[in-house]
Amino acid sequence: MKEASAGLVTNRSEGPDLNSAQERQRGVITVLRRYPLVWLTVLVGIVVAFVLLAGQHDAARWTASLYAVAIALYQGIGMVKDILRGHWGIDILAVTAIFATVAVGEYIASLIIILMLTGGAALEDYATGRANRELRSLLDRAPRIAHRENPDGTTSDVPLADVEIGDSLLVRPAEVVPVDGVLLSGPAVFDESALRGESLPVEHVVGDSVLSGALNGPAAVRIRVSAREEDSQFSRIIALVRDAAESKAPVVRLADRYAVPFTAFSLAMAGLAWFLSGDPVRFAEVLVVATPCPLLIAAPVAFLGGMSRAAKSGIIVKSGGTLEQLSRVKTAAFDKTGTLTSGDPSLEEIRTVATAPDELLALTASAEQYSSHVLAAAIVAEAQSRGLTLHSTESAVEHATNGVSATFGGRHILVGKRAFVASQVSGVQEALLTGGQLAVYVGIDGRFAGTLIMRDPLRPEAPATLAALQELGVADTVMLTGDAEATARFIAAEAGITEIHAGLLPADKVRLVNALEHRQVLMVGDGINDAPVLASADVGIAMGAKGSTAASESADVVIMVDDLAKVAQAVQIGQRTVRIAVESIWIGIILSVGLMFLAAWGLIPAVAGALAQEVIDLATILNALRALSPGRRRNNEK
Repeated sequence: MKEASAGLVTNRSEGPDLNSAQERQRGVITVLRRYPLVWLTVLVGIVVAFVLLAGQHDAARWTASLYAVAIALYQGIGMVKDILRGHWGIDILAVTAIFATVAVGEYIASLIIILMLTGGAALEDYATGRANRELRSLLDRAPRIAHRENPDGTTSDVPLADVEIGDSLLVRPAEVVPVDGVLLSGPAVFDESALRGESLPVEHVVGDSVLSGALNGPAAVRIRVSAREEDSQFSRIIALVRDAAESKAPVVRLADRYAVPFTAFSLAMAGLAWFLSGDPVRFAEVLVVATPCPLLIAAPVAFLGGMSRAAKSGIIVKSGGTLEQLSRVKTAAFDKTGTLTSGDPSLEEIRTVATAPDELLALTASAEQYSSHVLAAAIVAEAQSRGLTLHSTESAVEHATNGVSATFGGRHILVGKRAFVASQVSGVQEALLTGGQLAVYVGIDGRFAGTLIMRDPLRPEAPATLAALQELGVADTVMLTGDAEATARFIAAEAGITEIHAGLLPADKVRLVNALEHRQVLMVGDGINDAPVLASADVGIAMGAKGSTAASESADVVIMVDDLAKVAQAVQIGQRTVRIAVESIWIGIILSVGLMFLAAWGLIPAVAGALAQEVIDLATILNALRALSPGRRRNNEK
């Protein structure tokens, strides 16, 4: 029995090694299939080396030359197609250099150029994969099943699509929370770094909201489901990240702006070196060091790195082009409620005309439960906390940015702004407000019934965020809000905003954003009514933690944590990413030009020049990967 057991153990230990070997073999086959010209060039190089060692120099020259010309013709066809489409790229230098080196007998250099040219795709895939790691890590964390508790106390593994609101789920130690929920057992510790970009663990107690995507700590916990899979925080992040990962960063256009003049300069210098020296070899030597084919890969790598860095901080940037726009922002416009303010308003006072306070609150909340506005949610929550009964409506209509009208048992309720209520109700009295207060007016059956006095305080991080934006070069700050001007001015003064536009409809916000003078314009909002202006701004940023899906879908950037400071961080990441991308391009160009001058004087042989250019390409790509790092932290960053 012992021998049998030992044999069984031996077989099990050999299994992983066998599987690992098979995986490595499959990986090698995949690489060979994906990059056939790379390994074919290596193979030709090995053959040429053996032929040279055998003393057959002519055979080696013809083998390398014929292969080089064939590859140059193949690459040239694609180059011509690009030119006919109006896309002038850097590959024209590589193809010209291959023909030139073959013509002057520098066939070893031609093979190195081909390896550099064809190996660019492999190098790009590696660097892109390194830069895209944070985006992929979010996708890899997505849970597939949930442990649902049954009435008899047991648990069953069910697909996330089958989980319903109100279900009780078990989250085991070190598991990712599958859907949004409320903690039923605790206290518990969660790692929310994938959501918030904060590395420190967060402790929650019973009754706290727990976001999907958070990593549970060492103890199993129970949660009550508060949102289905498609509506949970992590699913929204996954959808946005997938869109971001699939978007093609238009930074290629940034690189191509340098390609045409660099190509013209290189050809001119190579021709001048030939003319002055009378040696056609100089023409080939100059072009060899002027062929940074993988060089301009550094720019898209930098942009992918910036997107990954933003995702790690809880900021989903939907395209590389958005990072480029963020770097040029000169004006920042903000919605007020839920954006500059906490979005968690409280009821301070009920002022009635004839109706009892609790009755007025109950009727108002009954109407507001059909509204998506943040004030409506606060009124409903206050009524429920007082144990008031909410009525079911016979009909309800939300009037965007103005209020809501509803009918209960034959009674018509109108809730919203003073002008909206006054347009359909008689006897409306304007409420006297102190700084920071706002009023919700209520009409019942055509008569003014009273006001609910609310307060929504400024976010504590708002002043520091505005100051940080000014340090980043955002000179103008504007508030665009549908609220009353007195409340808007109070909040704007606290935040440090000088230009204020109050009492606006969604169309007014769009008009004002389009009319702002200093471009690019960044707009920050969170509600459904902000969706049009977020879409029309040069860069729309949605506060997605509490905001509406419509705002998130129309925005270019979605902040997945409830932290306004991320707006300044997004601008900082955009600026740093573009700076690194341009740096990488110029590092490659300057070093290449230096080598071109040396080659023009005959100081760099073609083979040495080709190898030197490879080193330059690698250096610029490594520089571009700096976009993955946070860089120097600002004093006001968290």
